[in-house]
Amino acid sequence: MEQLFIAIAGTNPIWQAVVGGLVITLLNTLGALLVLVWRHPSQRFLDAALGFAAGVMLTASFTSLILPGVEYGGILPVLIGIALGALALDLTDHTVPHVHRIMGREGIDVNSRAWGVWLLILAITLHNMPEGLAVGVGFGAGNLQNALALMFAIGVQNIPEGLAVSISALNVGKSASFYAAFAGIRAGLVEIPLTIFGAWAVQVATPLLPYAMGFAAGAMLYVISDEIVPETHRMGHERLATLGTMVGVMVMLYLDITLG
Repeated sequence: MEQLFIAIAGTNPIWQAVVGGLVITLLNTLGALLVLVWRHPSQRFLDAALGFAAGVMLTASFTSLILPGVEYGGILPVLIGIALGALALDLTDHTVPHVHRIMGREGIDVNSRAWGVWLLILAITLHNMPEGLAVGVGFGAGNLQNALALMFAIGVQNIPEGLAVSISALNVGKSASFYAAFAGIRAGLVEIPLTIFGAWAVQVATPLLPYAMGFAAGAMLYVISDEIVPETHRMGHERLATLGTMVGVMVMLYLDITLG
């Protein structure tokens, strides 16, 4: 797997991050395009699928970011990074207007109904930002096995996320499936520049690596606790969501061990 990836992306971590960003974005696109053939997945399925995404993100935060970050620079820089990542997401979450599938609007109040889809796209974009950053930091760290495990894990959980945002676009008033799919694709595009930025940042300032790994992990942990878990537990499907989370944890552990 490593040799195949090197043959495609080369050995430069920045170019590897570009390819990694494209992979996770394409998998998000695959999920978003599912709305063209599957307009009405059950809420039970969506909650279980997003629970799976949470399990992947939770495990990846530790196995691919926190623990390697501690190995690189010790516990204190990682803890500082985690705190900064959670703080950044918290500030963004409470200032940028956006809307969720179940919890409704958050951030500065915007009353226009025409903002519905844009607020939804902003919500999923906020979720995708730490994922793209995490993959970029993984490649920038120079551990290709670890970076590939993280790339595949984030990519796999992007599929249900892409579908969820497309379905949500339908639910907030956009009945055209192709437009809903485009909304899901557009929300995932932020991962490409953030993947590149993450790899570049730790390449030009190596001492930032443990802070960056902690930052990406803290941001993902914030998203899991503040957004995904409450979203998946509000419609009475918490058991399925929890089972999905457990499956996500096991999948990420398997990828981390077999690829790393």
